Amino acid sequence: MIVPPAEARPFDAVLCDLDNVIRSYDMSRVAALERSAGLAEGTTAEVAYAPEVDLPLLLGRIGTAEWEASIVRGLEGRVPEPRARELAAAFAHAPFHADEAVVALLRRVRELMPLVLVTNATLQLDSDLAALGLADLAHHVVGSAHVGVAKPDPAIYAIAAERAAVPARRCLFVDDRAENVEAALALGMTGTLYREPADLRRALAPALGE
Repeated sequence: MIVPPAEARPFDAVLCDLDNVIRSYDMSRVAALERSAGLAEGTTAEVAYAPEVDLPLLLGRIGTAEWEASIVRGLEGRVPEPRARELAAAFAHAPFHADEAVVALLRRVRELMPLVLVTNATLQLDSDLAALGLADLAHHVVGSAHVGVAKPDPAIYAIAAERAAVPARRCLFVDDRAENVEAALALGMTGTLYREPADLRRALAPALGE
């Protein structure tokens, strides 16, 4: 493998999302509870990720316990309260793991340029990264709850580029949500919509000499 010289690379920093790129959740228990309660699979996620429920958590205005209580309230009328509490707890505390293929690629590129995690995440982000064994993965971590702004707000991209000390137009941004990638493109960044590790591999190939 021949790594291109810095002046030949198409970008000088990588800004990468966490959830559904690096980290995945096991929602099998939630799905089983929904089936047993006669709910359509995904109902709990629909409630939990509604902006009025989710955004206060992602902006650091409430904690996980309050978010869980909001999910219970959102499920009222659909299932009895004990089942709503069971669903909310299973969703809010679902186990998670890191995709080792993605982590391996990011560890390679971080040796060449700044790597910044840019994620809509809770105040537990640091402990979550530690639990994943990824506390040292990125040079910088920009979590929405810590900076008080969430993707796709342009401000969080500006913060990430500033942490990387690289102009926005020289940043590669990777995310699983189209609206977040579109916001990065509007700022002049290179954008990659992530669906599988092969997407990240292709995006990083020019920097890794592949």
